[in-house]
Parts: sequence; C-alpha cells; structure tokens
Amino acid sequence: PPSSSPSSPLWALPEELLLLICSYLDAQALGRLGQVCRRLRFLSSRDLLWRRIARGCLNSGFTQLGTDLAAGIPVKERVKVSQNWRHGRCRRETVLKWKCKQVLMPWMELDDEYLYLSQAENIQAYRLCSDSTGLQPHPQAIFSGHQEDVCRFVLVNSHIVSGGGDGNIVLHKIHGSYSVKFSAHEQEVNCVDFQSGLIVSGSRDRTAKVWSLSAGRVGQCLHTVQTEDRVWSIAISPLLSSFVTGTACCGHTSPLRIWDLESGQLLTCLGTDFHHGAGVLDVFYETPSLLLSCGYDTYIRYWDIRTSTRKCVQEWEEPHDSALYCVRSDKNHMIASGSSYYGVVRLWDKRQTRCLQSFHLSSPTSSPVYCLRFSTTHLYAALASALHVLDFTA
Repeated sequence: PPSSSPSSPLWALPEELLLLICSYLDAQALGRLGQVCRRLRFLSSRDLLWRRIARGCLNSGFTQLGTDLAAGIPVKERVKVSQNWRHGRCRRETVLKWKCKQVLMPWMELDDEYLYLSQAENIQAYRLCSDSTGLQPHPQAIFSGHQEDVCRFVLVNSHIVSGGGDGNIVLHKIHGSYSVKFSAHEQEVNCVDFQSGLIVSGSRDRTAKVWSLSAGRVGQCLHTVQTEDRVWSIAISPLLSSFVTGTACCGHTSPLRIWDLESGQLLTCLGTDFHHGAGVLDVFYETPSLLLSCGYDTYIRYWDIRTSTRKCVQEWEEPHDSALYCVRSDKNHMIASGSSYYGVVRLWDKRQTRCLQSFHLSSPTSSPVYCLRFSTTHLYAALASALHVLDFTA
C-alpha cells in the first residue's frame, strides 16, 4: 500500500521514531522490512532493534541480566546463528588428534583469541580463526611445569592456574615468562579456580585449600578445609565471598557444599537427596545465586540459593542414563553438557524439560566428553583421543 512505500511520509519520519515503530516487529517482519530499500535495510539491521529478540534466543551472547558478552558482533547475525543452535544445524569436524597412546583427560578454556587445551603435562594455546574449524592446527604457545598430567586449569585475567597429578599448582602469565609453582596437595589436584588474587583447589586427598597470590604471600595456604571426601570440582562465587565444592558423595554429607572464602568455614549444603556415589564432576556459577552442577547421577541441577538450599529449582536428566562430566551455559537460556559414553554433547533449553539437540562425536568407539566450551558460533568438545568442533555458522 502507498503508506508503506519507501517514499511515503511514514518512512520520512525521524530515525528515532522509525526505530520505535520497528521495535514492535518480530524477527521475520524485520527481515522482510530490510528487503524494501537500502534505508530500511540499514534501519532494520540496527542492534537496538535486535537486542530484545536476541535476549529470548539461545546463545546469542546476552545474559539473563542483559549484559552483552559478544559485543562487536552484529546482534542480527547472532540471532540468525542462534536458530542453527536451536535446530542443530552445524558442520562437524575433528580438528586435533592426540599423538600419545595413553588415555588423556583433557581440559579447555576459551577466550576471544585462543583456545587453551591441556594435553598430558602441558597446556597448549591454539589461535582461533574464522574458517570452518575455527582453530589453527598448531599451538602458538605451550605452558609447562607439571611432572604429571594437568587435571584442570582456569584462565583468568591473562593468567593460567593449573592443578596436576603431581599435587602441584602452577601459575603462568600468558603474555610473559613469569610463572610460579608450589606444592599444594598430597595427591592429585583435581580442580582449581582463581579470582582476585586467591586460588582455591580441591584434591583426591579429601581437602580443599585456599591460597594467596598477593605480594609477599605467593603460594601461602590461608585455609585447609577437611571435606572428608575426594573433591572433583570447585568454583569461586562471583561475589568473591565463598566457594563451592563438588565431592565424590562417598560419605554421609551432601556432595555440594558452600564454604566461606575468608574463614574456610562451612556455610551451607546443597540438596538432601543425592544417592551414594553421586559425585559432582562439574559446577558452574551463572550469577552469585544461580549455580549449575552435574555428575555421576546423570542429572543437571540448577540451584538458586536465594530460594532454597534443600532442593534445586530445576533439573534435567540425561536420557541414556550416562554420567555427565561437564556442563556450561550461556548464562541465559542454553545449557550444554557432555556425557560419559560415545562422546555425546547435548544442548538444553531451560524453558523445556527435554533435551533440545544431541551430537554423538565418538561413535562407534566410546569416550567421555571431558570438557566443552562454546562461543556464539562454535562448540569445542575434548574427548579422550581428539578435539571436535561444531560450527554453527554453516
């Protein structure tokens, strides 16, 4: 009709009024509007219009609170790619295969430029690129220091902190030669976290420890927490006031416990219905009060410590009754999990009870997904023998 033509008085309105009118359109209508003329294509592509839509999408880079974790990438493009995540449309590729014959339990961290991957006693940095694999085939840097395999590590503020099977903790500065190594536990350091000059570590020796990295006190143990159970996972709260431990659940206490970071005292236990042996293998803070956990009992659990510490607010069960080795979320609607059999990666929408998509990465041979990480475009999964990537821009 004449009133909707590009030369009509409607489209001659000031841009701020046009943006207000267009803000009531959905994604399909905005896409069609962009086909009318150049001016409307430019107008309908504005991030301001797509941000509201993106916040309801899977893995579009926006948290529940509206924080943009992928600034610099057009929001419209992220919404398009989000549909591929929802429908499972991706290109799969094996990008790295381990050369050693021993079974590895690799761990990963991801930033805007590099993927950091542990292989045996080393951590290697691979540059990300924009091709289908999203990863250059050869490492740009190698960080060493452990005498046995790296169990887990974290990447925070241009530092890598790792725990190893040798009982040591190693701190590397990524852009420099500075490194610190100190003896931490009597047995393997299964898990570590690092925030604001403090390291927390958990070990098979049934302790969790808090370490200082402040000047003059580097490597000094501030607290030793007797967990009375093997510690498999650990994470510091975003408020830097407490930390959570996930243990093997071989005793009579909850495998999920929150401890005061300053005193080392127990603050609370999460959950009351864990079965014996239902150890927690991974924990992930979305916010200071929202926490994800997974482990041997095949459930992903979503905790809100503001409402209850006795029961989780939501849970999802792995359909094939497999242990879950790792879990991550986009801090909004999407969860990704890795299971213990056949390299199964699953995508979940918190607004649904059933699994959204699943990908079998190691059939016919079976391997756990020891670790997974994802950006708005790629998902990386580390298995016992190889690193797989799913490219959702396809």
